[in-house]
Formats: sequence, C-alpha cells, structure tokens
Amino acid sequence: MTRKLKNRTGKPDQAPREDATADLLETVHRTATGLHQAGLLKKQTMQEFDELCLPKLHVMGSKDIRQLRERLQVSQPVFAKYLNTTASTIAQWEQGKKKPNGVAQRLLNVIEDKGLEVLL
Repeated sequence: MTRKLKNRTGKPDQAPREDATADLLETVHRTATGLHQAGLLKKQTMQEFDELCLPKLHVMGSKDIRQLRERLQVSQPVFAKYLNTTASTIAQWEQGKKKPNGVAQRLLNVIEDKGLEVLL
C-alpha cells in the first residue's frame, strides 16, 4: 500500500520536489563514495551510482534558449562569446533553425543552473 505524502496545505503531493530529489541523490552519492573508499563498494557499483546521480538534461528549445539569454541580460553576441560560438549560431538556435548539440545542451543546462559566472 502506497501512501501519498501531504504538503503544508494538507493536499497530497503529486511528486517529490526536484530540489529534494537532487538533495537525496547527493546524499546517496556521498555515502556510496565513502563506502567505495573504504573498500565496501565495488568499482562497478560506484560507477552505477555515478551515472544515477548525473543531473537530468533539460533539452532546451528555441524559446528556452532565448528566455535564458534574456534572463541573463546579455545580447546574442555576448552569449555567443561565453559559449565559444557565433552570434549567428545563437540566433539560429533561438529561431529554431538549428539545435544545440549534446555538449552545447549540457553547457546551457549548467548556465541555466549556475549562471554565466561558472564560465569565468
């Protein structure tokens, strides 16, 4: 039997908060790392924990990219310099003419989470 947790309003939560899930995964990963360092956890199991704890990739569409850039209050040319690409590429992403590749998507996720300062 599964019980639904109730939030402060007394209504059942639909799903755990994303922050709470991230905190839980971080705690589990720290514990697994300690067990591995103590020789109580196999390398393969540790690698599985590493993979499990990677943040989910938010695949950004054209609107998401534009909103991110505008929230950061930078122009397309400045954003392009941070990402080591061209203003034309940023414009094409924002217009939906091109899509960022996997590495660019991950970098956009890092910027979305940590801000441009992470690249300085």
